[in-house]
Amino acid sequence: MTTCLILIDAQESFRHRPFFDPATLPAWLTAQNALIAACQQRGVPIVRVLHVAGPQTAENPFALASGQVRPIEGLADFTPAASFQKSRHSALVGTGLDVWLTQQGIQRLLISGIRTEQCCETTARHASDLGWSVDFCAEATLTWDMQNQDGSVLHAADIRTRTATVLQGRFAEVVGVDQAIARLQAPC
Repeated sequence: MTTCLILIDAQESFRHRPFFDPATLPAWLTAQNALIAACQQRGVPIVRVLHVAGPQTAENPFALASGQVRPIEGLADFTPAASFQKSRHSALVGTGLDVWLTQQGIQRLLISGIRTEQCCETTARHASDLGWSVDFCAEATLTWDMQNQDGSVLHAADIRTRTATVLQGRFAEVVGVDQAIARLQAPC
């Protein structure tokens, strides 16, 4: 086993953010669930990473006390090979994920989850710098529109394009769902 799916921050917490748009979920869930199913069918380990940060109160959706730090509704059910909680953007900072991956002999990471330009991109860059081969499935990452300093809107599609552009060939191989699935058993 040389490849591992890293599923980052696919959690209910995001439903409680002001930018959350439920219309974005169906396409992302379809892509994400296809990766999960393919990994399950091929015996590829899936690692769940959830974000826990901020005040540990019930009002903060990223606090355990909120009950929202759990898989997002609609995500395919799976038994993770390992689960980690993070409080930084990179899933590799302070979680022990890097140790687990090394112990398992993982050489390639398939990155997916929420948010494209934040935790998914940061983890991809960090993993590449640490020596892992990285497949970044932009199609199976989710983000939302953001507002620029001048008040204009940077659309989610443009954010995904920008992320794919800066990662490709430098930090990762940017792949679609079908290509990611085809590469699951390919040598690194």
